Formats: sequence, C-alpha cells, structure tokens
Amino acid sequence: MSETTVAVPQRARWAVTAYFVITGAALGTWTARIPAIKQDLGLDDAQVTLALFAVAAGSVLAMQIVGHLADRLGSARVLGPAGIAMSASLLLPGIAGNLPALVAALLLFGAGHGTVDVAMNTHALQVQRRYGRPIVSTFHAMFSVGGLLGAGVGALAAHAAIGVGAHFALVAAALGVVSLIARRALLPPEAAATGNPVRQRGISPGIVFLGVLAFFCSLGEGSMADWSPLYLHDVLQTSPAVAATGYAVFSAMMAVFRFLGDFLVARLGPVLLVRCCGAVAGVGLGGALLLHHPVAGIIGFALFGIGLSCIIPQVFNAAGNRDPSRSGRDLAQVSTLGYGGLLAGPVVIGLVTSWTDLTTGLAIPAVLAVFVALSAAAVRPR
Repeated sequence: MSETTVAVPQRARWAVTAYFVITGAALGTWTARIPAIKQDLGLDDAQVTLALFAVAAGSVLAMQIVGHLADRLGSARVLGPAGIAMSASLLLPGIAGNLPALVAALLLFGAGHGTVDVAMNTHALQVQRRYGRPIVSTFHAMFSVGGLLGAGVGALAAHAAIGVGAHFALVAAALGVVSLIARRALLPPEAAATGNPVRQRGISPGIVFLGVLAFFCSLGEGSMADWSPLYLHDVLQTSPAVAATGYAVFSAMMAVFRFLGDFLVARLGPVLLVRCCGAVAGVGLGGALLLHHPVAGIIGFALFGIGLSCIIPQVFNAAGNRDPSRSGRDLAQVSTLGYGGLLAGPVVIGLVTSWTDLTTGLAIPAVLAVFVALSAAAVRPR
C-alpha cells in the first residue's frame, strides 16, 4: 500500500475528529452561557425550557432529512457545509433580543447541530471501514472533550464579563475556520460512497431495536445531570460540594472509558463489550442505590458512567454498518431515538419520583442498563 493511500484515511480520521470536537464545543459554548442569556433577556424558567426545547426540535427535524442527503450525495458533501453552517448559527443566540428571536435562533442552531451529528457519524464509519479496525469510540470521546472545552471557555468568558454576543462571535469564527480546514481532508464522496442501490425501504425492525437501546442508554445519561446531585444532597444528606461530585465522576469516567473503547472492542468484540458494559452500569448503579451511602453513591455513578461509555458507539456502529448504502438514514433514526432518551430522562425520573421517591426513580436507568446487557446480540456485526 502506498504512502499516499495510507495518508488519506489518516487525514480523514483527523478531520472527523475535528468535527466531533467542534460539535461538542458548540453545544458546550451555548450551555455555558444559558444563565447569562436568561438574565439578559429577563426569561423565567418556563421560557428557558422553551428555548432548550427549540434546540432539541431543530436537531430532531434536521435528522429526518440529513440521513437521506448523506446517502444520496455522500456524507462528505453534507458534512463540510453543515459544519460551517452550524458554526455560523452559533452567532444567532448571542444577538437575539427577545424570546421569539432566541427560539428561532436555537431552532437553526439545533438543526445545524443535528445535521453535523448524523453526517459526522456516517463519515466516521466510512473512515473506520477504510482503517479496518475500531476507531469510532475515540470519536465519541472527542465530542466530550469538545464539550468540556466549550464549557470551560464559556466559564472563563463569563468570569471576565465578556458579553454573550462577542463570546459567541469569537467561538463561531474559530469553529468555522476549523471546519473549513477539516472539510478538505474528508474522504472524497466517490471513495466514501458505496455506489450500491438502496435495497430496503421503510424502517427496519432491527434499526428500531437499536434505536430503543440508544434511547435507554441516553435516558440514563440524561437523568444523571439533573438527578445525581439531588440524590446525593437530598436523599443521602451530603453537602452541596459532595453532591456535585456525583455527575462529575460520571462524566469523567464516561470520557476516559470512551478513549479505551476502541481497544476494548478490538479485544472483546462488540457483543461481549456491550454485555459487560450494561452489566457494570446496571449492577453498579443498582448496588449503590441499595447500599444507600454517599461513598457507594459516588462509586455507583462512576460505574454507571463506565458502563454507558462504550455502548452508544457500538450501537451507532451496528446501525451504520447494517447496510452501508443507507447508513445515513439508519443512523438518523437511531440518533433521533437516542436524542429522545436524552430529553426524556430527567422528565421520566421526575415523574416517577413524584409518585414514589428518587431512589426508585434512579433504579429505572439501572434496570434499563441490564436490559441493554441482555440485548447485546443486537450489535453483532452482520
């Protein structure tokens, strides 16, 4: 194999890594300045909730379209312009002067985010096929790194009293430049596309089931941000500082083990890895809830993060490789259900908690993780 042939997938890998980082950074940037935007526009909690829903709605709507485009045109032709458009759309929430303008801006930002999400995951699988070994989990880890970078810069901007508009403009410009550079290293559409006609129409039951697994995992992930601190503080009576460590260790362990995911799947295979991860997540969190102690709670949240870390990348990998000629559409369907779980998690836990208690509510993600472990055969390569 020539040096040039080897360099093409290597450059494409770095390019896709860049897209995962900038997508996470864009979301982290917006999230970090929500309090400032709320204060600047004089919004109440209900209005902030509406704004957050606009991001989700824009993402989900875009996902229904981008999968078809990625399959017809090639993911590179979609990803390049989408990355630039998403970066530019970050400007809009920073200059919105009222709630309707903010909602419209966030619909566009969410649409850009959802488009890049599907296109970059589709292209990541195409790059992985060129490599011939697992590399997808590392991409997902880099999304987390991007989120931390975006949130960290946002915290510094808030501390320095930099206005949201100026902050978002600087970040949008930086992300746009990175996206513009990265698009030149993507696999050419003719090299990435399979060229095979689409054999299957409609929604495959297998893809729906993979989407359900993504929904269950994302439900657990979404519930951790809102409810793990409250469990430690309200139920186990810890200090606010200790309560904050619950979500921190969950997020840290998820990021660390996503970096290890490619190594683990190469050694264990996707089915055994998902089975072990689901078991670690379910038993770890469930055992912590039964022990009812702060130390056990923190360890349980860490184990839950370790367990969830490698499952979603393998679910996406299985969905995108079932039929490469419709990889974009299949990934869009699974991503939509996964996004739904992320949004539904806090709500489901809150409803159950209002009927029973928070310990019972947090048992739901543990049970769902065990179900994922028992359903690991769904990610077996076809």
